[in-house]
Amino acid sequence: MRRAPYDRLVILRCTKKLLAVLRAGHAAEPGPTPDAEDWYANLLWFDRRKCLLLTHAATLFSIFEADVRAVDLRATHRLVTELAERELRREGLPPATFGNLRSQELILAKTADRSVLGCMNDMAFLCEVAISDAGGLAHIDLGNVNHALHRNINSSRGYRPPVELAAQQLERGQSSGQETAQELAFGAKVFRADP
Repeated sequence: MRRAPYDRLVILRCTKKLLAVLRAGHAAEPGPTPDAEDWYANLLWFDRRKCLLLTHAATLFSIFEADVRAVDLRATHRLVTELAERELRREGLPPATFGNLRSQELILAKTADRSVLGCMNDMAFLCEVAISDAGGLAHIDLGNVNHALHRNINSSRGYRPPVELAAQQLERGQSSGQETAQELAFGAKVFRADP
């Protein structure tokens, strides 16, 4: 059994659709124990284009990226890091709000929390409505869509906007003198995304 400090790993829990594009055998087996610091990812299709929805489990801070190519999806660590840093900057939050994603190892796993998946389904519907209202994916303002997702309240998080929960998480991390430092035990075969 291998033990690693969580602040050195990022768990990206992918839907079956996304794992298929990433070549399904890439998920950690057995999967890591679910944690509030996990990220979830879903592959969505709008206007015959692949789109990615990322969501942080604890805060539901979500990122929608349109027209993603399969080659970009397979460079998973780089893509997730760049998208998270971009959206945190847009919200005036430091790129390390969820830990230093660039220096952390990314592990792909299967989804584990139905509550997060349910919230992601709601967010996917919000994206679908925004795309329809804009007249199609080609006319959507991604900044506005992500801004709305960051403020989408949800009962599972006490009706608090994800951007507020992310800022609160940052404050907790600064006051404790460390970023999230939980330990996660997992074993056997692990796929490390684009080392």
